[in-house]
Amino acid sequence: MTALREETVRFMRLPENPDLPLPVRATPSSAGHDVRSCEPDFVLQPGELRAVRTGLLMELPSRMECQVRPRSGLALRHGITLPNSPGTIDPDYRGELKVIMHNQGSAPVSIARGERIAQLVFARFEAPEVLEATEVSDSERGEGGFGSTGRG
Repeated sequence: MTALREETVRFMRLPENPDLPLPVRATPSSAGHDVRSCEPDFVLQPGELRAVRTGLLMELPSRMECQVRPRSGLALRHGITLPNSPGTIDPDYRGELKVIMHNQGSAPVSIARGERIAQLVFARFEAPEVLEATEVSDSERGEGGFGSTGRG
């Protein structure tokens, strides 16, 4: 198999998804690529969690992650969110891309096959060496956390 260029992400369709578009950006300036449900139409009940299939496998280049994020329209109109957002897909994962959806609204929500259910944002990441230390250096901020840099 040919090595991937650093900016190339490969998708393979599963038999359940012979026809839906690959993830695509809605506009040239969009950060996220919309991904669709390949499942038959279903209803997500209030409070329900469901791992929704996309019918896609993905191959990421080394040191690139795929962040799975909610779609703002589904969140605003129906209270649909992704509870582990952003979900991270690592470059060595080769299973089916599934989206964990949660209906936080008060009404059932119909999700049609082919509906855009999430967006994928690709990002480079660092993998630093991790070492145990017996001390860490001082800083101006020190131990100040949770709101300690605020002015009011």
